[in-house]
Amino acid sequence: MKAFMDKDFLLDTDTAKKLYGDHADMTKIPVLDYHCHINPQEIYEDRKFENIAQVWLGGDHYKWRQMRTNGIDEKYITGDASDREKFQKWAETMPRLIGNPLYHWSHLELRYYFGYQGNLNADTAEEVWNLCNEKLNSDDFTVRNIIRKSNVKLICTTDDPIDSLEWHEKIKADESFEVKVLPAWRPDKINNIEKPEFKEYIAKLSAVSGTEVKDLSSLKAAITKRLDHFAKHGCVVSDHALEYVMYVPADDNEIDAILKKGLNKEPISREDSLKFKTSMMLYLAKEYNKRDWVMQLHYGCKRDNNGYMYDRLGPDTGFDCINNYAPSSELADFLNALSKTDEIPKTIVYSLNPNDDQAIGTVIGCFQGKNGVKNRIQQGSAWWFNDHFVGMTNQLKSLANLSVLGNFVGMLTDSRSFLSYTRHDYFRRILCRLIGEWVENGEYPMDDKLLGGIIRGISFNNAVDYFGFDLEKV
Repeated sequence: MKAFMDKDFLLDTDTAKKLYGDHADMTKIPVLDYHCHINPQEIYEDRKFENIAQVWLGGDHYKWRQMRTNGIDEKYITGDASDREKFQKWAETMPRLIGNPLYHWSHLELRYYFGYQGNLNADTAEEVWNLCNEKLNSDDFTVRNIIRKSNVKLICTTDDPIDSLEWHEKIKADESFEVKVLPAWRPDKINNIEKPEFKEYIAKLSAVSGTEVKDLSSLKAAITKRLDHFAKHGCVVSDHALEYVMYVPADDNEIDAILKKGLNKEPISREDSLKFKTSMMLYLAKEYNKRDWVMQLHYGCKRDNNGYMYDRLGPDTGFDCINNYAPSSELADFLNALSKTDEIPKTIVYSLNPNDDQAIGTVIGCFQGKNGVKNRIQQGSAWWFNDHFVGMTNQLKSLANLSVLGNFVGMLTDSRSFLSYTRHDYFRRILCRLIGEWVENGEYPMDDKLLGGIIRGISFNNAVDYFGFDLEKV
């Protein structure tokens, strides 16, 4: 019987152990986190957390969801219970999460950052609480030092077009912090014309851009100014949270009329909403292509399903699910509309529905090949409800079967926590396990140079090349 989460955790063959140790170990091969939701202000101010509950439970809807499932009262999740009480309830939930990635992630973090080799449960909660808090209260565990301990070289945050990016400016000007922190463009609110707050948001966009938005032409002018603002701050990547990929084309006159309805707070039909979103996505994609930015498309999520809890807690609190709609046809049509003028930007496609893996693999193969870019269109890593052992393994297998796995840009945290970098380690272990199995089954030669290049590429180097980051490869 193997020991619980020892140094060879998930590495089930000698080949996997060697590949991981030589080419994937996070202490040797750095982390490039090209998509996350951490707060750049906390990086600049070098926040120090008071306790482990603030790091783990302050905004982690993954954990909140499982605590609710375990019958924990909302008081101990998002309510007014003390941090110590909330941590105790999480500790009581942990042992029941057998097979859940949260069990692995939590213990990887305890081992990597705090040196704790036991397992967290109701009885060990006090010991873990005291150990973690003692370290978190030291100067070695400020936000910046946690990032350094994680061997992170570059972080892309997620930022709204109206953001001033002042914290990115301050971080860049601070020569005492060597890690690059760049903004990523997240324009969802520009697209959400059917939302009641659309008019107020566009008013803010008008103010920060210095361009009054009153029609389609002025909207594009305002957006272009903000794109230029982000570009000046080093942005090379966008991100879109879509219910699904749509392709309902309409001419500019019709889009202009729809926009004016939205600005006047008139009702927007679903068809008009889809036409507007299609138009804006095509416009934005072409702008990204001009700038050599990467476009990330996240889709397949049905959000805010529990109306009772949404009214009390708002969005991003653990009440989202997989949308079973598989938009491979619309995705192909959308990319094809861009291909007609050769304006497809580098694009990463993520679906929350794991059933979409094969469809994505076939769609992206239709639009490869431009200026020597390897895998110009990528399938993104297993996302959200899929970033567990089975989901990651299946995504890697599907990508290998239908595309060029060796060009994959690899893992990201997609997290709000500064301790989530061990998710890169989790992914790398699964990657080495899978490739190790192929080698030991005689499906690929035991060539350390070739294998090491593939694993280092997927872990770090491919993303450096794909995004064009100014980083030294390993």
